[in-house]
This record gives sequence, C-alpha cells and structure tokens, in this order.
Amino acid sequence: MRKISLIILFLAGVLVIQAQDDFKNVSTGFDTQRAGIAQGKIDTLTYASKTVGSKRRALIYTPPGYNKKTKYPVLYLLHGIGGDEKEWFNQGTPQVILDNLYADKKIQPMIVVLPNGRAMKDDRAVGNIMDKDKVQAFATFEQDLLKDLIPSVEKNYPVLKDREHRAIAGLSMGGGQSLNFGLGNLDTFAWIGGFSSAPNTKTPQELVPDPAKTKSLLKLLWISCGDKDNLITFSKRTHDYLKGFQVPHIYYVEVGGYHDFKVWKRNLYMFSQLLFKNIDVDAISKKVVYERSAETNVRSSRYPIILEDSRVVFRIKAPDAKSVKVDIGKKYDMAQTADGFWEATSDSLSEGFHYYSLIIDGVAVADPASDSFYGMSRMASGIEIPFKGDDIYAVRNVPHGEIRMKRYYSSVFNSWRRFYIYTPAGYDENMASNYPVLYLLHGGGEDERGWGAQGKTDLIMDNLLAARKAKPMLIVMVDGNVPGVGINGTYYEMFRSEMKNCVIPFVEKTYKADKNPGMRALAGLSMGGLQTLHAGIFDSQLYSYMGVFSSGWFQTANNTNEDIEYLKKNVDTFKSNNKLLWIAMGGKEDIAYKNGQIMLEKLDSLGVKYSYSEYPGGHTWPVWRNNLYNFAQLLFK
Repeated sequence: MRKISLIILFLAGVLVIQAQDDFKNVSTGFDTQRAGIAQGKIDTLTYASKTVGSKRRALIYTPPGYNKKTKYPVLYLLHGIGGDEKEWFNQGTPQVILDNLYADKKIQPMIVVLPNGRAMKDDRAVGNIMDKDKVQAFATFEQDLLKDLIPSVEKNYPVLKDREHRAIAGLSMGGGQSLNFGLGNLDTFAWIGGFSSAPNTKTPQELVPDPAKTKSLLKLLWISCGDKDNLITFSKRTHDYLKGFQVPHIYYVEVGGYHDFKVWKRNLYMFSQLLFKNIDVDAISKKVVYERSAETNVRSSRYPIILEDSRVVFRIKAPDAKSVKVDIGKKYDMAQTADGFWEATSDSLSEGFHYYSLIIDGVAVADPASDSFYGMSRMASGIEIPFKGDDIYAVRNVPHGEIRMKRYYSSVFNSWRRFYIYTPAGYDENMASNYPVLYLLHGGGEDERGWGAQGKTDLIMDNLLAARKAKPMLIVMVDGNVPGVGINGTYYEMFRSEMKNCVIPFVEKTYKADKNPGMRALAGLSMGGLQTLHAGIFDSQLYSYMGVFSSGWFQTANNTNEDIEYLKKNVDTFKSNNKLLWIAMGGKEDIAYKNGQIMLEKLDSLGVKYSYSEYPGGHTWPVWRNNLYNFAQLLFK
C-alpha cells in the first residue's frame, strides 16, 4: 500500500480530516477471516411488504461492538439477477471484509442490510431467472425498498434516518438498481455505488436529468467495472456523461477484472471505507483510478497499462532477447524478469496519441500487444492517453456513419491508389440528395489511413451531426504521398494534379457528391497543410473552403516563392473564390508555429482574410482532432 499523505482542510472554521487519509487500496487478505478480532453479527429481518403483499426477508449485519443505544448509518447492499438476500453473504463475505476494516479502523460503524431485490411473492432465484415477471420484480423493488423495507429497518434497529446517513450499492442487476433508485431518490440516499451495473441501468440522461441538482445533493457516487467485463459499456456511458457535466464521482476500472465476486468484493472493500465521512471525491478518485489498460491495446491484452499520473507500463515476452528498449520519443531500457518478460515504465506522457516502438536487439518493431498505425513512415504502435477534451470523439449512442476504402486508377502516377471516405449516417438511404465534400489530407510520414485511425474522423463527425452542429458531408481522406519525388515544387504540383484530374472527378462520378465548387473544401495537417495551400491557391476555383492545420510555408523551399508570387498576381481571384481560409496552430509549442506566423504576415500584406485559432498541444493528433471538430462546423453554411 502506498502511503497517502495527510490532507487537512479548514472549511467554515471547522477542522475536517479528509477520508482519503484513511482510504486503503486493496491489500492481500482483505477478505480472509482473521483470528483474534472483534466480529459483527448477521441476523434475519422479516418484514411485511405492502408492495408485494407478503412477508419478506433481509439479512442484517450489525458491526462489532453494536449497541442498541447508538444510532448507526445504514448501507443497503443489493445482489445480482441470479441471487437473493444470501448471495452477498455466501459469495461476497461482506461480514469478513467489514470486520477486517473495523479492526484496521478504516470504516465508520454502520448497519448493512442485504435485501432480496426481486420484489415478488415467489422471490427465490429458481427457474428462468430472466423471465419477464422476475426481471420486472427488480424494478418493483424500488417501492418495496422505500415504503416497506427502510421503515421496517428504522423501526427495528437504532439507525439515523436522514439521507446523509443512508447509502445504497449493489452488483450487476443490483448495481443498476442502486444507480436507478439512488439517483432517482436523492431525498433518500446521499451515498451511491454501482458495481458492474447491468443493462437495467437507466440511460445517463434519465439517471441525472439535472446535473447541477445532482451535484449539490450527492455525497459520493461510485461507478466501477472490470475492464474484461462485457457490461462495462453501461458504466462507461454513465461515467462519460457525468464527466461531461463535471458531476463529481469515482470511476474505478479493475484491470483484468471480469463479472465476478473478485471484482465486487474489492469494490465493497474500497467503497465502504468512504461512507459517512467528509470526503474529497476528486482527491480520492486520483487514488482509486490508479491504472487501466490502454484503449489502443489489442483484444485481451492487459499491457500497456496507463497509471494515474499518465506514466505507462510496457511489457513484452522475449525470453531469448539480449536487449529490449521502448522508444516513445524518449528511449527506456526494459528490465527482464525471471519468467522471460521485459518491462519498463515511462515518465508521465502528455495527453493524447503517441507513436512508439519496441527495440529488440537493435531492431525497431511494433508492439504485438498494441494496435498498429502507419506513422513515422512505417507501421508503428500507438497509445492513447485519455484527457478532458477527448469527449468530442467519444463513442456515443448516436447514428453512426461509415469509413469506406475505395481503389481508383491514377493517370498522374500510372498506378492504382486508394482513399478512405466517410459517409454520414443515412447516406445509402438518402437517394435524392448530393453531399458537399471535404478533402482531408494527412501529414508527413502518414498516409490515407491517418485521419480515420489516428484522427477519429468518423466519431467526431457522428457526434457533430447528432448535435446538429455541422452539415452532413462526405469526407475523402486522400493519400498525399508522392512516390520517388523529394519535397519540392514537383511534389506539390503532382499532388495538385492528382486532386484535380483524378481524385475529384472519380469521387464525383462514384459518390453522391455535389459538384458545385461552393460545396467543396480542402484541408490538411502539417505537410497536408502545405499541400492544401498549394492546391487551394493555384486551383482556388475548385475549393471554396480551406483549412490549414499546424502548417505554414517553409521559407527556404522553392515552392514557397511560387505560391506567394502566384497569390500576389491572382489575389483578387483567390479572394473572390474563397469563402473561408481557416488556419490553426497547436500553440507556440507547435513545431510549425514560426512558419505559420510568417505565413500570416504574408497573407496580411496581401489583404487576404483568414480566421486564426490556437489549441494548446503542439504538433499532435489531439490538436488536429480539435481542428477538424471546429473547422467542420463552419463548412457549407
């Protein structure tokens, strides 16, 4: 266990010791019964349920040293779809976990109620547990809980009756119940936990229709799941929604965790330590969400693992290798373990997407545990470091378009080439309409796959279109590489010709593309930005909108003077044809920043109007994704 430093805050003149000082990550033996410590007791409460019309049972855990003259807070702990009031007791051993925590002085004394969440007369977990009446009984339990069970507990046990001293949590189906009932009754519950919540969980919009109100009433909202659990999407969608509205909560992803009691016992161990205390949710969240598998990992690969401070643990099995390094801009020596694995931990990485390679005995190779991307002029591994602004390309429950690959023959290069094209949702069904087109160019060392894979173009556009922030459009992601030619005037001129004579005619012949130049845009990042400038200036009659991301003329390149001289002579034509010249940089740390500023001065001297934007992040994909997000909203309006 890592030592957590004491944090003392003065609030309204009162000394408050934060619960994160007591918080303890899971340690070995946390669920093993110890000898020589005080133990709580398990009793059975039988209560009359007017909701169901029968007598029902719940198990009651009373803490060590229980005293009927003391008032206790209460945790209602719910089971899954295949269980009953004994499921937690038999498989989760909460009495053992809580006794150990009491012995370690890590939790507040509380009463724990283990009810039967299947509110029907025959409430046993027998027969077809997925029968619709049995499933409906889990929803009916809300009224049984509020109107029958809670009043019975408060009548028979010495408990505190205000919402600040009442918590609800559960696993799987019970996790969905806890979120539904807890967030739906914030006048009753202030502490809520959903462990691996099942599909009965309401949508985030239903759970939290008023984020500001929820934020003001919650003491703690804990959402968790194992990263190998097929139900994680229900927890993640709730987390993403809460994160978007900045509702404080703890989102704990158990690395290597499945849909089982190994995960749920660990959750109870951590969650119970936070209850009925003064807590700083944000501070505790940093202690709890301490590691996760990268979303760029291939299926079933645990590594690379991202730590809480954005350090990354890399691991590969290479028992016969003599030397292994990881190169992620900085090289790290990997250490060999006894079982033939090599492991290294990086420094904290900046937010967003990073290329990396493994160097095994001097040979740079892609990590077999990671997705591979074409970058650095070869196939390389990539890792995505999550950050606050990444919600613009979150996978949401909205209509989704498609990215398709298409081959065509190039008369410029005398060879078969390909592009990728994004078609918006409903494209195939909408036979009557033609769509405007954005031609989108990658950077140096990448190819036509870049904007789709690294750039997340489809998700950005799906979310924009669902929010009605952009016009439906086709996005053609072209291969901007010119084989056998150095970066010079010929390079740019050949690409200009490829666009004019091959790509655009083929797209307009093959797809429902609007042929009006006013419905055509060209944009690119870095090297693609230079290509955009060249083609957009020389063929301004073809493109009404231009986007230049992290780019600017190289002042020593021959084509620079050609572009500027041509623009000087044809500036009026360019101004007449161009509806928008949108230029963006990744701040002063962007390697193209100086060139970009010189370019702006040239445009100013010629009286060319443009829009300029900066988004911090340097010369990186998070910047360019944000550029596309903002640029696309301005097109074809």
